[in-house]
Amino acid sequence: MSDKIVKSEAEWRDQLTAEQYYITREHGTERAFTGVLDKHYDDGTYHCICCDAPLFSSKTKFNSGSGWPSFYDKLDGDTVGESEDNSLFMRRTEVHCTRCEAHLGHVFPDGPAPTGLRYCINSASLSFRDAQD
Repeated sequence: MSDKIVKSEAEWRDQLTAEQYYITREHGTERAFTGVLDKHYDDGTYHCICCDAPLFSSKTKFNSGSGWPSFYDKLDGDTVGESEDNSLFMRRTEVHCTRCEAHLGHVFPDGPAPTGLRYCINSASLSFRDAQD
């Protein structure tokens, strides 16, 4: 994505709730089964809460039972990036918005076909746009 969004810490704090800031800017995680989008299955698109970049389609969302919204694929393009995360004495692959660098969650190799991937995403890092809008 060519139009990078860069803001100061103060600007992000003004825009986001405390939970959204903690998750997206400080690489936090919401507690399992607490996010409003975990059991949300309306038809539409999930966007970055920080910069509104489109990230995931409801067509690839599935119930992983993990307590977080899960997708087996990201939208086409380069809106979701990956980086190595070695925190908490684990080796994981973090996913982030490439437009604003917001932390979204992690991707794991235990998802359903056709990709075999499970993008495990924090609800607080997402907004939803209904397909009817």
